[in-house]
Amino acid sequence: MISVKILGTGCKKCLNLESKVREIVTHNGIDAAVEKVTDINEMMGYGIMMTPGLVINEQVKSFGIIPKDDQILNWLKEN
Repeated sequence: MISVKILGTGCKKCLNLESKVREIVTHNGIDAAVEKVTDINEMMGYGIMMTPGLVINEQVKSFGIIPKDDQILNWLKEN
């Protein structure tokens, strides 16, 4: 199972990224656990400077942007 974390405090971009990732996981039948991380200290542990952050299997894939759907799907399929 793939571990996916959305790092963010609840801003609109964070909510949009979480919704997008959940939709991609469901639509493509990917076995993934999607978790929303709102704890500032935990987010800082990943070294991101802007939200939202996307972490897949403990690797930061993006931060400060909402990646395109096909990029998210490619990252998920890599794992």
